[in-house]
Amino acid sequence: MSTESTPALVKGAAGVDAVGTDGPAPAGPSARSPRARSTTAYLRYTAGKLAGAAVSLFAVLVTSFFLFRLIPGDPVKQMTGGRQVSTEQIAAMREEFGLDLPLWQQFTDYCGKALTGDFGTSYQFRAPVMDKITEALPATLLLTGTAFVIYTAIGIWLGARSAWRNGSAGDRFHTAFALTLYSVPSFWLGLLLIITLSVGIGPVPGMFPTGGMESGDESGFAYVLDVAHHLVLPVVTLVAVEYARTLLVMRSSLLDEMGSDYLTTARAKGLRDDLVRRRHAVPNAMLPTVTLLFVNLGNTVAGAILVETVFSWPGLGGLFYQALSVPDLPLVQALFFIFAAAVILMNTLADVIYPLLDPRVGR
Repeated sequence: MSTESTPALVKGAAGVDAVGTDGPAPAGPSARSPRARSTTAYLRYTAGKLAGAAVSLFAVLVTSFFLFRLIPGDPVKQMTGGRQVSTEQIAAMREEFGLDLPLWQQFTDYCGKALTGDFGTSYQFRAPVMDKITEALPATLLLTGTAFVIYTAIGIWLGARSAWRNGSAGDRFHTAFALTLYSVPSFWLGLLLIITLSVGIGPVPGMFPTGGMESGDESGFAYVLDVAHHLVLPVVTLVAVEYARTLLVMRSSLLDEMGSDYLTTARAKGLRDDLVRRRHAVPNAMLPTVTLLFVNLGNTVAGAILVETVFSWPGLGGLFYQALSVPDLPLVQALFFIFAAAVILMNTLADVIYPLLDPRVGR
């Protein structure tokens, strides 16, 4: 063996370089740190979810155009309210709203404008659709936002207590009550609350308004109290139906964590049972519940249609009902797209956030 080959063999044996090589190992994908690979995997996962959401939104946009054209009735005749109108006037109205164009041209115009945020002009209000939606949106956000905060807090708290005291009388009562409310239609529950707490029945007097958002003759702090008074029954209706789902999911998640070794270790260290539950068990059981909360938020916005209609709440749900009765095609299409988009976007947001809470997802 020659003397010149000895250093190379020594270097190879020492693990510095391979036999016969004196330079550093080539850089490549395998040389990246685990953190960089994890970030790349997460970005790919997120891009896939966003692409799926974009496809779903476009599918909703197409569906909203064709679906409501299956509704029987002529929007122009509905707008005339049964009055005697000449053929020339009807033709002029159809031309004004673009109803005289071929269906394919109406579709391309609708998609092109909708992608820029222009959903056309409302038939019955003779105003831009987005203006009407902007006017009604705060009322819906007030109703659904208030209900979301309340039923989330109640559902998580009761779900955690029920699971921690699994099999107790309180657990059986809360689970049975939640299952009962979860199966009740929201509009039926709303009507029942109006009959008992608004109109009054037997010895129970009417304590709350039957509908609307305000009395119309208040200002300042009195106005805030008036809106809160009108808000009670719609919020109770949404909370009663939605908190049950949060309770059941939280209870199930915490029950899965109850037998984990880390809880046994925490108890062995001398931690009180209440601290073990709050600091260790509940945070780990929150992962499925957090996902559900995002999904619930989207569903609550879309599901408020029936509740707003029952209580004459001046939000997007009540506006959708008015538009559907004409039918006001531009307004119905836009509202349908917004309701579906809320569900799609909240589901996508839950999918994107979940890997940040649980690194095993999306890797």
